[in-house]
Order: sequence, then C-alpha cells, then structure tokens
Amino acid sequence: MLRTVLCDLLGITYPIIQGGMAWVATGELAAAVSAAGGLGIIGAGNAPPETVRREIHKVREQTDRPFGVNIYYMSPYVEELIDLVCAEKVPVVTTGAGNPGKHLPRLKAAGVKVIPVVASVALAKRLERLGVDALVAEGMECGGHIGEIATIPLVPQIVDAVHIPVIAAGGIADGRGLAAALALGAAGVQMGTRFICAEECTVHPNYKEAVLKAGDRDAVVTGMPGHYVRVLKNKLTRQFEELAARGASWEEMDRLGTGKLRAAVVEGDVEYGSLMAGQSAALVREIKPAAAIIEEIMAEAEAIISRLGTLVR
Repeated sequence: MLRTVLCDLLGITYPIIQGGMAWVATGELAAAVSAAGGLGIIGAGNAPPETVRREIHKVREQTDRPFGVNIYYMSPYVEELIDLVCAEKVPVVTTGAGNPGKHLPRLKAAGVKVIPVVASVALAKRLERLGVDALVAEGMECGGHIGEIATIPLVPQIVDAVHIPVIAAGGIADGRGLAAALALGAAGVQMGTRFICAEECTVHPNYKEAVLKAGDRDAVVTGMPGHYVRVLKNKLTRQFEELAARGASWEEMDRLGTGKLRAAVVEGDVEYGSLMAGQSAALVREIKPAAAIIEEIMAEAEAIISRLGTLVR
C-alpha cells in the first residue's frame, strides 16, 4: 500500500487531503473523505464561528477519523475561529490568505497540527521557521484564489527549500496527479475540484453539472493583480472581463463578486454565480462517493508507480 510521512503525521490512511473550499467543503463532505481514509477539511470561509461549530459536530457525528478546518485569514472571524478550533480540539488546521504565525503558539499548545497553503518559496521558508507542521504548495492551476507559479515548478522548489512535508495542490484530480506529485518530492496531494463532484458534497446539482461539462479551456482567471480568482467561464466572467478592459478599480471588482459564490453553490446560478474550479475540472467526468474517488485515485497511482518501475534497468 502506498503510504507516506504525511499519513503518519496526520493519522490518515492515504496521502490525500480534500481542499477547504468555502461554501463547498461542509461537514458532510469532510466526514466522508475522512471516513474513507483521507483528510476531510471544513472550509470556514467567512462563516461565523457558530456555523463552523455545527460543521465540526457534523463530522464527529459521522466519523472518529482525523479531520481539519481551513481558516481563511481575510475572514472577519479569524480570532474567534482560532478560539473555536482550540476549544473543539480540531486535529488539523489549514490556512490561506495570510500568515498564521501569531496564532501558532496557541494552536500548537492545543495539539492542533497547522498546515498553511503557500504559493511561494519565501513564504514556505518563513512558515517553516515559525514551526508549522507541513505545507500545501498550491500552483496557479487551482480553483479560487490563485498565485503566480504553476504546480510543477512550484512543488519541487518548495520541497528543496524546507525540511517538513509538502503537499502538492493545483490541477490534481486523479492517480496520475498523485504519482506525479510524489515524483516531484511531495508527501501527498490536496484536491478541491475533484471533490465538488463527490456524492456527499452538498453544492447545488447545477454546480456539479458545470464541472462535469467543463472543457480544457473553461477554467479561466478573473480579477486583477493580487486578487486573481480561477472560475469556470460564464456570463459573470464576461462581466469581469469588461470591467478589467476599462481599468475598473478593485472596489468595482469586489462589488461585482460579492455573494456570487453563494449564488453558485446554494442557488445553482451557473450563469452569474462564481463557479470556482481549477483546470482539473476537465478531468472530472462523473459523480461518485468520496470513498470511491479515493479508492480509484490510490489504485491508479499505485499502478502507475509500479509500471514506471519496470522502465528502469
């Protein structure tokens, strides 16, 4: 069985982490991924602590396996969420859009393993010095907010720069991606887009159907420097393109985007909703249980690694 240091660090069976997508990564999905041997993550997004607490309790009602919460550092509730995950003794916290350094002593004292998402070598090295447990190196192929470096060049650079486990993310949706990530030196993968089409994911069926229909050029980038977001193209993305063409301000862009993720996830608006998804969307072809997704990925990765071994003489 394929097992890495990430499995030992987190107490999971398979080196697969589910992305902490706001509005998408609910307790139902996180529980299903964790129960299947991966690490399910609740996406806190901008949700208040009471909402996140309910999602934590959902997970614990369905599984006793390790799970995590993703804390988005642009949320107005960051301090309260840190209090919450410490009080609830959440096993793992992933972080995005900010530096969790000031909270590390409290999180570590509470027994929480901390895994920030990074998009540069400089930030990876800084966070390692602060004492994080592992890092998610996320390439710009991912859905949602993106960095500037693609996954294949980013992952090995971060692997070479730090001495803690690195998890590859961005553009990974199958066993081929997992095998490639391991070849780059990663200890596992984080996948978001693939799990949108898990049966246990509670997003609107229209959102799932949009992912299934996506082609290789349908995951586009909107926004402006420092605030780029990858989504599936629709009428909303054309509106963003029009704003960008006339040099609109960040405030105008922000007003257009406000509430659009909820419109897609909850209301199923695939025309004017923000369908956050990565370039791997074109690899997602069916809806199936999270356990079946993980089993398929692991079987494919193990077969590829075994086959590659026969090429070496």
